[in-house]
Amino acid sequence: MNTTDWLTLSGSTARLALHIQPGAKKTSVAGPHGDALKIRLAAPPVDGKANAALLAFLAERLGVPNRAVSLRSGDTSRRKLVEIQPCPLDAAAIRAALASE
Repeated sequence: MNTTDWLTLSGSTARLALHIQPGAKKTSVAGPHGDALKIRLAAPPVDGKANAALLAFLAERLGVPNRAVSLRSGDTSRRKLVEIQPCPLDAAAIRAALASE
């Protein structure tokens, strides 16, 4: 198992510890936030819209199918754990894809 702050890799599974800021002007990666990666989402935190936007954003940035990205915990919280399974990327590629904008 390989752990780096907000990113944990285990076999073909990657887990991302995230801090989410819904209702932002635009969706973007803000950078580290304690032991999590902060992501700003343009979607409002209503009826699961922010969660759906988060999963789609991560799938696009990482170049994986939407079905590979799932929310493991934090459905109604700003603090979320997202799993990518299977994840064809290594830690360096994930960090590069999710670099702050």
